[in-house]
Amino acid sequence: MWLGAACQATRRVCIGTGVTAPVHRYHPALVAQAWATLELMFPRRIFLGIGSGEALNESPLGLPWPPLRDRVDCMEESLEIIRRLAAGEKLSFSGRYHSTRDAKLYTRPAEPAPIYVSSFGKRSAGIAARLGDGVLTLADPREAPAVLEAYRAAADRANKPDGEIILLISFSWAATEEAAFDGAIGWKASLPKEFYAEDWHQPDLMERHAMQTISDEELHRTHIISSDPAVHVDRIRDLLKMGPTIMILNNVSGADPLGAIRTYGEHVLPHLRA
Repeated sequence: MWLGAACQATRRVCIGTGVTAPVHRYHPALVAQAWATLELMFPRRIFLGIGSGEALNESPLGLPWPPLRDRVDCMEESLEIIRRLAAGEKLSFSGRYHSTRDAKLYTRPAEPAPIYVSSFGKRSAGIAARLGDGVLTLADPREAPAVLEAYRAAADRANKPDGEIILLISFSWAATEEAAFDGAIGWKASLPKEFYAEDWHQPDLMERHAMQTISDEELHRTHIISSDPAVHVDRIRDLLKMGPTIMILNNVSGADPLGAIRTYGEHVLPHLRA
């Protein structure tokens, strides 16, 4: 589950992320039950992040890894099940990917917590608009605008107001530029697009492939990496121009993660709140 108390409190910036993928590991009815229980335990402090999954997390279970189109279809079907159970329906469902028999959430909150859908293309952005309460995408100025445009257009077609617009950027801070970069270099393995479409699930092979194919410049472009807090402030301010309602700042400061949190608390976040 992706828990977001900090985001819900500030409505602007939070640190940390995670997404649940109802593909192999989690049946959507189980996700719905856990989501409802957490909302009852921690009212208005919970939200659920839904995505189409990664082979890194799913393939080790020994099941075949579906193509991207099928995974997005599965995500859409799962969201329908979760929404119908959250509405109080006693659900017998026979879908292409999942089924239920007399499933019902006997303990559920009066108002369900929001669902934010991870989207990196126009189709998933449309699903986020129709079945979610917001959209999450990477804060890449080259690609995020198209995703957000598709999300807003789909919300208009569905006669729904825009939900949360959530952008995620990873950052690395350390006392020196070299240490900040060295602390983040392992995150090159998060960048190859084929890792999210194909059956890549062995971390050592993924890291080796990323080191061979992802340049240092690409890592700098997609991450905020600097020893200077002012650089972090300026980069985040530029990203805020895309109009997010929430910015997720993912701390990948391998050299000094606690120091990075202190630096953000003392020298970065105060300038963004000003």
